[in-house]
Amino acid sequence: RWLHWRGAGTPDPQSPAPDADVGLNSLQSYQLSYNEYFSLMVKDKAEGKNAPELILEKPLDREHQNSHLLVLTAMDGGDPVQSGTIQIRIEVTDANDNPPVFSQDVYKVSIPENLPLGTSVLKVTAVDQDEGINAKITYSFKTLRDIGNMFMLDHQNGEIKSKGPIDFEITSSYTMNIEAKDGGGMATECKIIIEILDENDNAPEVIFTSVSNSITEDAELGMVIALFKTLDKDSGENGEVTCLIKEKVPFRIESSRRCSPIRERKTEILLSSCLPCKRLKHKAQIETNHLRDCEKTVGF
Repeated sequence: RWLHWRGAGTPDPQSPAPDADVGLNSLQSYQLSYNEYFSLMVKDKAEGKNAPELILEKPLDREHQNSHLLVLTAMDGGDPVQSGTIQIRIEVTDANDNPPVFSQDVYKVSIPENLPLGTSVLKVTAVDQDEGINAKITYSFKTLRDIGNMFMLDHQNGEIKSKGPIDFEITSSYTMNIEAKDGGGMATECKIIIEILDENDNAPEVIFTSVSNSITEDAELGMVIALFKTLDKDSGENGEVTCLIKEKVPFRIESSRRCSPIRERKTEILLSSCLPCKRLKHKAQIETNHLRDCEKTVGF
């Protein structure tokens, strides 16, 4: 015989095992197979019959063991002893006692700037040991502010995609928190760090700050003819700028130190050879390593 119990709490007392005999030959005792979670209590019931009850000895954990099989034996007092057994299967129903758990506490990813809209950036994953609605997980941003304008999150599968224009020169990294919540209301968070990689998407700027439009023929060699500065918003090698004069003119370029923290370098145009004794105009075209030209005419 089988007895099936599914649910929480203590089951109703079962009717004692029927025994047609009387006296010592009638039902005398019960015995329960060993189980660390349950024990047997027998209370006297009306008319001298014994009523067995299952007692829960320690909390159950469905995630550790979702069912228990017990064997209850009823014995009389005869000689020889007669007995009967019944198998009891207890199914442990789920309680929402486990929060979602992310596969990582911190996710880090690097993406290039100017990423096309809708490009997948990262997918976070959380699992819940409960079952049914208690294991159904939804994802959401905990820190929105500008994050919601730059990235979008699939609430069902945890995938993050680009939403707005990503520009290294505006923001070089984003940090956000994502919450995973199960159907029972338990939640946990993880941190996302997105590093933006610089692309060579900015041409250098050449800005003249001082120019001598005319120079006497007896000007000393090394005289400063013009001052200009170069600026590139990119970083690393993408922000390094070199300049040269394309034409054959009596000038040379000499760069000074870079001005931190911006990618700016001050540069001088100096007289490099003697000037002829007649009035001439020289046109110097400055070329940067990003192929962006800046042209300036100096007359003598």
